[in-house]
Amino acid sequence: MSNELQTDYQLLNEFISKAHINLNKNIWDYLVGGTETETTLKRNRLALDSIALKPRVLVDVSEIDCGAEFFGKRIRLPVAMAPVGSVESFEPGGGATVAEGAGAFGVPVFISSVTKPELEKTARAGNGPKVLQLYVRGGDDFIDDFVRRAIDSGYDAFCITVDTALYSRRERDTVNRFKKYWRASDEVQRRQAQLNWGHIERFKARHSIPLIIKGISTTEDAKLAVNAGVDVVYVSNHGGRQLDHGRGSAAVLPEIVDAVAGRAKVYVDGGFSRGTDIIKGIALGADLVLMGRFYCYAIAAAGAAGLERMLEILENEVHQSLGLLGVTSFGQVNRSHICAAPSPTPPHVHSAFPLLQLD
Repeated sequence: MSNELQTDYQLLNEFISKAHINLNKNIWDYLVGGTETETTLKRNRLALDSIALKPRVLVDVSEIDCGAEFFGKRIRLPVAMAPVGSVESFEPGGGATVAEGAGAFGVPVFISSVTKPELEKTARAGNGPKVLQLYVRGGDDFIDDFVRRAIDSGYDAFCITVDTALYSRRERDTVNRFKKYWRASDEVQRRQAQLNWGHIERFKARHSIPLIIKGISTTEDAKLAVNAGVDVVYVSNHGGRQLDHGRGSAAVLPEIVDAVAGRAKVYVDGGFSRGTDIIKGIALGADLVLMGRFYCYAIAAAGAAGLERMLEILENEVHQSLGLLGVTSFGQVNRSHICAAPSPTPPHVHSAFPLLQLD
């Protein structure tokens, strides 16, 4: 990594500022926006901003381990890059750029089935753990083909997104008269609308690759997922981009962790942007925190090296905050380290960055 990159980017908000400059209005609004009133998007941040940390003192924190495990592999942070459709809109290399940057740093990447390049080329681009995420746009043969390709390409797990039965109304895009090229046809949308628990049960009966279900936001569905044999319950509201007026992911997370009761791993995304956010997610019971918009800013600003640098800064935040919290690893973090508190700021997609100024 160049000294220039380390000099130019010393705060996380600096990637957002540069991405805002580099991206055109259509792509920027597509990235930062949510559905309809964007209430769910704002509640993601509100849920995180309404949690306070409870530090302990006089603890030897001279040695701190920020790492975690991911399907038997050691990773540098309990963080992964969430699946983002059409990620090549933010940087021409698309998923390959994300895989390269995440792999260089040492965290997993989730690759969307609706991004470029093809999953095989993306798998070859990075040397870190990787998961293939699928939007179900066909029948059983469609799913089986993607599973075969994922296994052949060395993906560690398979993820099915289940909260896109209907395509949401993203009003920023409508105002701009902007339509993404990969938006599903009526026939494809019908396939997504037909997805049900029977498909999940068939998957577990037929395939040995670990299965992650993305888009769970209730205890009822979390229990159904565990009963179906799902390996990971992925708590997500699609970054506030599907159902409006939903709850923030961090608000939902504790009850889903309790409902799963250790029978599966629990992952989460939704507004996580800072090192303290990662700590809050783990304290609430998540095994892994995923970030989507977070890395899109980085690659839009400075490509794969930008993503690696952004993760370095995040790691510095995590390391400092763990030490000040009075713990030496994420294994020591639990709900005793957090409590409810009034949010100090109105929720916004960028409310975690008070120094951010966008022209």
